[in-house]
Amino acid sequence: MLRFCANVTALYPGLGLGPALQAAAADGFDAIELRAPYAVAPEEFAALLAAHGLGCVQFNLPMGDFAAGERGITCLPGREAEFRDGVARALRYARAAGVRQINAPAGIFPPGADPAAVEEVFVANMHLAADMLGAEGILLQLEPVNRRDMPGAYVATTAEYERLAARIGAPNLRLQYDFYHMQIMQGDLVATFRRLAPVISHVQIADNPGRHEPGTGEINFDFILTELVRLGYAGWVGLEYAPLGRVADGLGFLRRHRG
Repeated sequence: MLRFCANVTALYPGLGLGPALQAAAADGFDAIELRAPYAVAPEEFAALLAAHGLGCVQFNLPMGDFAAGERGITCLPGREAEFRDGVARALRYARAAGVRQINAPAGIFPPGADPAAVEEVFVANMHLAADMLGAEGILLQLEPVNRRDMPGAYVATTAEYERLAARIGAPNLRLQYDFYHMQIMQGDLVATFRRLAPVISHVQIADNPGRHEPGTGEINFDFILTELVRLGYAGWVGLEYAPLGRVADGLGFLRRHRG
């Protein structure tokens, strides 16, 4: 069976970190993921997890000025020093909380920039992050994000992931496969997952349209989740959706599929 973790950023918006972790534990989760743990110190983050009996599966590298619309700085020329500092910062949180995989948001292509120059910055930054994380046995993830919700997303398809991964060539680089983004960008969800399963370290789910809980849209998650089990997927399934009501009321699918 499958292991599910709560994306507390998505499921419990508006709550502080402590109350969000408390809510996740109350809803029956034993592990979480989140956009960013950086609002508290690494030791406080680890202590909050322990206080609520939760593990942390993953989080993102620092994403730049999120309030101003930045969604990652990995592809942004001129931000290389900030990127390096962000990797070092993320490592402090990973050490404190025992996190073994970290996602590097690719960011939004800077308008008017030279595509070749942007790619060189992106590849160099990913090399750096892979080396720094790999030295401590941590996986570096890259997630394609759909360009409808995030216009200009630098990496939006599995084909783009594969091309860039071949250039990066890092043994600890993995694909984060979000079924919601993939449904919007390319479809053929299970066949693509099956082909890329050896490099997929994490899965996220939300239905489409609306990015709500499974069962509210067009994606057949009962089929998909059953297929993940059949294919021997051993990673976590992150619930990264906007619940239509109370989180607990939308977890029927989880009770059918969790281990």
